[in-house]
Amino acid sequence: MTENESTHFGFQTIKAEEKAQRVRAVFDSVASRYDLMNDLMSFGIHRLWKRFAVELAGIRRGQKILDLASGTGDLAARFAGLVGPDGLVVMTDINESMLNQGRVRMADEGLVGNVCYTQVNAEQIPFPDNSFDCITIAFGLRNVTDKQQALNEMYRVLRPGGRVLVLEFSHPRGKPLQSLYDFYSFKFLPKIGKVVANDEASYRYLAESIRMHPDQDTLKGMMEQAGLERCDYHNLTGGIVAVHRGFKL
Repeated sequence: MTENESTHFGFQTIKAEEKAQRVRAVFDSVASRYDLMNDLMSFGIHRLWKRFAVELAGIRRGQKILDLASGTGDLAARFAGLVGPDGLVVMTDINESMLNQGRVRMADEGLVGNVCYTQVNAEQIPFPDNSFDCITIAFGLRNVTDKQQALNEMYRVLRPGGRVLVLEFSHPRGKPLQSLYDFYSFKFLPKIGKVVANDEASYRYLAESIRMHPDQDTLKGMMEQAGLERCDYHNLTGGIVAVHRGFKL
């Protein structure tokens, strides 16, 4: 995107050049309570969603993994155990506060030998072509300004035979579930943010950003446009969340 183009920040339309800074401010605000809020918002189900994504990733010992938008490292911690001492997990986030939270957590869990950290914008991944066996991004793609460019970059740095996994909030299947989800997202979720994190606005943005994210079939098409093949997706919890997967053949 050029600096004169517009994009969405939740339901607001803003200049594309402003989005990264605004997203950074949101996660600066919520970083210290991020894990607690994840458990409260999803009633702990996010752990099952992430476990399913890890299983789909098919990580093997000795592999090199890039985890984009790592946050506090839920996926990276699992990958570190799977790749073993001869493998490598590159844990990244565009937000320094979130990356620092993840670094502290990984040190606390003793995961220091095969994990490295770097601040990365997913639209401009600073690694050579064909560098990684698997690339993951969990609950981060919707915050990226130019999602197609990010997917193009993932394809570029993925090795032939590797896979990309996108775990993200999506579009629930069926009107009853959609209506219930809307009520929860816009009435209940911001109130949790206000009480627990003292930040109602950031959690209102998160709810809005989910609604503006491409639906399952649109995102699958974007992955195919990036060059990924055999793309599919798996709906979880009625489509509230979906795991998309694509391969570089």
